[in-house]
Amino acid sequence: MSSQPGRLEETAARLVSVGGEGSESTESFGLTTVDVPPGRWTAVLTTARDELGLTFFDWLSAVDELEAGFSIVCHLVDPHDTTHLLVRTRVPADAPSLATATGIYRGASWHERETHEMFGIDFAGHPNLVPLLLPEEFVGRPLRKDFVLAARAAKPWPGAKEPGESDADAAPSRRKTLPPGVPDPQVWGPRAPVADRDEEPDGAGR
Repeated sequence: MSSQPGRLEETAARLVSVGGEGSESTESFGLTTVDVPPGRWTAVLTTARDELGLTFFDWLSAVDELEAGFSIVCHLVDPHDTTHLLVRTRVPADAPSLATATGIYRGASWHERETHEMFGIDFAGHPNLVPLLLPEEFVGRPLRKDFVLAARAAKPWPGAKEPGESDADAAPSRRKTLPPGVPDPQVWGPRAPVADRDEEPDGAGR
């Protein structure tokens, strides 16, 4: 979506150069993504704004990649010719922290607050990293894949089958699987033995 032939490729190549070792540019579903190391996050964003005309900050969020850590993604746009791309980095699961982008894009403030609240990612240097959406008494990080969705345990699955159930005539050796956030009803919830319900699993918030 660029009005200048080759502009997007040149923009991505420049950001990969600033990102240094470990950086790369890929394309999927017509959208270009530049992956950079977390230590080069702010340098890449600064270059995108100051040198490459990507002055419009659209959004920032995260993806829980489980043991691989958390991917933080932001979408940047040149408002003059609609050149746009994603800039992405990854932080470790055991210490999810990244330098704030608020000094580069003021619009990143609310997005980082929400991402911190929902995923537990610290944005170092953020001027006001306080809850944005959830009540003060809420415990847990709702968008992490290990967060137990209490509603899934408190009432039956609204579909035709419980999560993981297959057709009755399916091979008996097929393993049942539960989607992220769906607890085993025999381990946690109203159908579990009382002794097993004394303690909530990590991440279960009310």
